[in-house]
Amino acid sequence: MIRILFATPLLFLLVLFALSNSQIVQLGIWPTDFAIEAPLSIAILVAMAIAFLIGAAMLWAAAISARGRAKRAEREKRMLNAQVRELQARLAVPSADAFPSRVPALIKS
Repeated sequence: MIRILFATPLLFLLVLFALSNSQIVQLGIWPTDFAIEAPLSIAILVAMAIAFLIGAAMLWAAAISARGRAKRAEREKRMLNAQVRELQARLAVPSADAFPSRVPALIKS
């Protein structure tokens, strides 16, 4: 519901922009003779869409490395937590080797 509330005014402005700028413009690429005629509003909206997609791709590429670092950190955290639990278990159950006898053993000669 909230998406509709935000999208409706933006779509309304988009339609107004397209209706207000219906002049035909010629778009071309300089070193070639390629040219196309299109309404100004469509030309601007297509350019904005292309820029949006390029920006989204750049952000996605940057997020890949961040996700990889987060996965490595999570793996290392789990490993360290396992080591901590293992060490706590060793300390909780004293073994015979952990505390040597205070009485010295008699050495027979």
